Amino acid sequence: MKKFAVILKYELKEYISSKGFVAFTLLLAIIGAVLLCLPRFIDMSAFTGVDSSESSNEEETVPDTPAAYNSDKKYALYDPGNIADIKLLSDYFFGAQFVKVSDTGELEKMLEDETADAGFAVKSQTEYEYYVFNKTMYDSDSEVFNEAMKAMSRARYCEQHGLDLSEITQMYDPPITVTEHILNKNTTQSYWYCYALVIIVFMLIMFYGQMIAVSVTTEKSNRAIEVLVTSTTPNSLLFGKVIAGAIAGLLQSGIILGTILVSYRFNRQLWGGMLDIVLDIPANVLIVFAVFGTLGYLFYAFLFGAMGALVSKTEDVSKSVSGLTMIIMLIYFFSLFQLSNVDGIIIKVLSYLPFSSYTTMFMRIAMGSVAVWEIIVSLIILIASVIGAGMLGAALYRMGTLRYGNPIKLSAALKGLKKQ
Repeated sequence: MKKFAVILKYELKEYISSKGFVAFTLLLAIIGAVLLCLPRFIDMSAFTGVDSSESSNEEETVPDTPAAYNSDKKYALYDPGNIADIKLLSDYFFGAQFVKVSDTGELEKMLEDETADAGFAVKSQTEYEYYVFNKTMYDSDSEVFNEAMKAMSRARYCEQHGLDLSEITQMYDPPITVTEHILNKNTTQSYWYCYALVIIVFMLIMFYGQMIAVSVTTEKSNRAIEVLVTSTTPNSLLFGKVIAGAIAGLLQSGIILGTILVSYRFNRQLWGGMLDIVLDIPANVLIVFAVFGTLGYLFYAFLFGAMGALVSKTEDVSKSVSGLTMIIMLIYFFSLFQLSNVDGIIIKVLSYLPFSSYTTMFMRIAMGSVAVWEIIVSLIILIASVIGAGMLGAALYRMGTLRYGNPIKLSAALKGLKKQ
């Protein structure tokens, strides 16, 4: 136990005293805090919808009319038949400016000169052409113009037949009042922070797992392992490296994530709660994430350490851990793809398997319905698997530490352990 403590202390000191580790941790934490504090120093009301100026200490009221969100966009409009209602178009486009042109040639020239963002050529009451110089992924101008054209058509029909448009609109689209009572989980709100947490735990496992494997192989390649095994045991070396990496990973992610969450909580009102879907994470989800994420990291870290011991050159590490990396990648992508169906039978099965429960179980807790006994069973299986992975990893590590030359195949290593 004393030898393990010495290794743990040394490896942990190597992480924490590393300038790269400290700089990366502080850099991300500071960037996250500064970005979330921006509304205190910069007027971001156009983006957040919240006026953060000193003159608005009173309770703020945001007008409901589209004119309250004036757009600085400019549209060219070719309308030879005077079909379009400019005022109605301006309402639909949140106060954007519409400039009438004499023909489509003038419309195209305005787009080329960048004096207009887009243009419309109205051919009839039910047909128009949309012009844009570069269409972006989020361009919705054509859809908005469609709705405006429909509204103009309804108004014109009512005028021709002596009907009351407001009465028909109220009958056709009556105001509905709804009050939601969510008795368990709000999946919509939980989706994005679960998405972010899955990415975080994946990055921790990949980054620190690869680091452990390289560290083990480096000690073999420079023959330092021959000195180390004379003063301690391979078990102490492996367990010390893995647990030190776990502590360093938790410390790093805790500082970064904690700084971001606290900064957002402090500035939440200035953001108008718009980032709640990502940063308003319940305490129980964070606790489960920490427990299952740490155990999942330990499970894979022991295996990464063992894979590193099976090769003698650092350039062979990537080949040795490729199978393990493939499993982690498959679990990662499958977890993200199934995030919207956490109560499905596949996710339920995966939440009990140690290769995947470190992500799928906290996904189910955050977004689905999970009984307490299911969490306990999954946790017991994962803990037992971590112990088993530690014992297997230690055995492979012990067998491979002093074996040099060509990389040892995992199948051959397992057969050797079976004979022993």
